[in-house]
Amino acid sequence: MKRMIIRIDEDKCTGCGLCVPNCAEGSLEIRDGKAVLVKEALCDGLGACLGHCPEGALLIEEREAEGFDEALVEQRLAEIGRSPLADAHDRPAAPPAGGCPGSRVLQMAPQVTAPAQEGGVSSALGQWPVQLGLLPPTAPFFQGAELLLTADCVPFAMPDFHSRFLRGHAVAVACPKLDNAGAHFQKLIQVFRDGGLAGVTVLRMEVPCCGGLSNMAKDALRESGAALQLREVVVGRDGSVLSERNLAA
Repeated sequence: MKRMIIRIDEDKCTGCGLCVPNCAEGSLEIRDGKAVLVKEALCDGLGACLGHCPEGALLIEEREAEGFDEALVEQRLAEIGRSPLADAHDRPAAPPAGGCPGSRVLQMAPQVTAPAQEGGVSSALGQWPVQLGLLPPTAPFFQGAELLLTADCVPFAMPDFHSRFLRGHAVAVACPKLDNAGAHFQKLIQVFRDGGLAGVTVLRMEVPCCGGLSNMAKDALRESGAALQLREVVVGRDGSVLSERNLAA
């Protein structure tokens, strides 16, 4: 079957081993000084390990691979003395492509949520998932798209967020204050370098801590070596746009 699965760039891998304990399924190990995928069926393809590689050697790609096998994962975890995953009765069955159903990568056509005569509004969301930590760096909806990197408070403050900013964009949602900034930084480097983006807009709140999202994006763009235009839009607590500027070109 064709599904999302981990790929390891051996040229970049230093064998530090930081990815190994951060793979809940135990699908990675170090052999001859390099990280390797023990077996395709052990990888759920969600990419939780990506942010723990300091060299950016881990990628998620879509290719032909064995289906994800939870029973095999439990066997593997028992063999290496790791705690089992949550009890099978307490979590939903994995979809055919593997991984958590709620994190499965989807491209969607924007929908109208209700008939116009009933006052329905149009949703501009064209992908799933939206949280930066769950997004594969090579997700198909990144290719040729403008990325909207938005602070998670913005859609609550801005009533016209969908129509004014989200429509026609890929989106990644993050909080520079409450999230794992190190993991987000590494993920952004990979997205900027490997995602095939056309440009990036950072949409942040006016509060000082939210400026960390712009700084993170600017530093990640520099580290990635990608030639992308980076724009910042600052939103007030009342939902108004306070300023717009270019951060990099």
